[in-house]
Amino acid sequence: MRLPLYFAMCAGAAVAQVDFAKQVKPILERHCMGCHGGERGLGGLKLNTRANAARAIMPGEPAKSPLLRTMETAPGQPLAMPPGGPQVPAAERAIIREWLAAGAVWPAAVEIGKAPAKAKDDLALAQKIAARVGKQGAFEPYKNTIPHTVVTYEMVPIPGGEFTMGTPESEKGRSADEGPQRKLKVEPFWMGKFEVTWDEYRFFMFQNLANETLGADPSLDAISRPTKPYVEMSFGMGINGFPAISMTQHAANKYAQWLSAKTGHFYRLPTEAEWEYACRAGNTESPNLGDIAWYVHNSTEKYQQVGKKKPNALGLYDILGNVAEWTLDQYDPKAFSKPLPPEGYVPSKTPYPHVSKGGGWSDDASRLRCGARLGSDASWKMQDPQLPKSIWYLTDAQFQGFRLVRPLKIPSAAEMYRYWNNGVERE
Repeated sequence: MRLPLYFAMCAGAAVAQVDFAKQVKPILERHCMGCHGGERGLGGLKLNTRANAARAIMPGEPAKSPLLRTMETAPGQPLAMPPGGPQVPAAERAIIREWLAAGAVWPAAVEIGKAPAKAKDDLALAQKIAARVGKQGAFEPYKNTIPHTVVTYEMVPIPGGEFTMGTPESEKGRSADEGPQRKLKVEPFWMGKFEVTWDEYRFFMFQNLANETLGADPSLDAISRPTKPYVEMSFGMGINGFPAISMTQHAANKYAQWLSAKTGHFYRLPTEAEWEYACRAGNTESPNLGDIAWYVHNSTEKYQQVGKKKPNALGLYDILGNVAEWTLDQYDPKAFSKPLPPEGYVPSKTPYPHVSKGGGWSDDASRLRCGARLGSDASWKMQDPQLPKSIWYLTDAQFQGFRLVRPLKIPSAAEMYRYWNNGVERE
């Protein structure tokens, strides 16, 4: 018979060999609090207090305790925790097992996962992160592992040059906002070989997945991060190897800031000019979409895993189709008839619209052109039940994703701050 938690605690106290505060608490903070802390409580489960954790713990019966069973489920399997891996180390699982077997002693006054006072996500924070950014190294392709995870991402060097931005009036499917054409010079940068995937983005959404202990790195703690999602944000279309979707431009900017702080490389969204330059890859003729893109003609009514089609001439996969991609620019239908601002992009002044490029899995061929432009809209949050609407999620933009760039020239801390903060995220 299962004993009530407080009786089991008393019964097991005499034989307990595990110190909750020194051994168990750090494990739960490291691996569980990102999803099951006092604020998030995903699945209705919070592990921040003894009372809240009761339904996940069976004192004296480790094998029947959901807390341990989910930890011991292999990564990638249903109910595995943390979702997406890496698995809680065997030595730490052994501590949890021993603690449960001895009665799951948890002092009533101890609350875990309580964050220290949060620093401001401001210019001073950007300055601290900028101080971490090291020398660029060789301008060549590279693969990097997100620190404290097993997930990697790849970056492709994009040589600088001059190109003609916009589309000629003769181009099929052209819209008036794609001209007049103009010549622009683009400085060298790296660009994500693939669209940012859920494998990467979920570490930003859920702090525990990235093995970040609250208080260990004040700069990471200070970066604004998504609130608890109100629906499953892949909408059942797939997570492992699939592109992350339905985030606001603000959320994509903050992911870039977070990844910069994690890695010591400066990342941001591409400008519209950089994105179009990389998409064109020196070509003036339209590509064979069937070879390089997932779109309404050949998709299966949802997005696909990244990298399954052929890359463009610069080695970029899914630059057209699969999911549309954010740029830094505010959308202006007459932008090309005006001088390019000194920033190299059109800075944000209003929450909508921002420029999305490339088209997605639900679009027809007319949207899958390097020069095509789409402005975001408030309707992309139509099903959002929150008031005010979330600054993080776009419930009705299941076609929207992003990829990052890393400029060869490192910007100033003040410039980094402006890249990471559009300043208009609240509607």
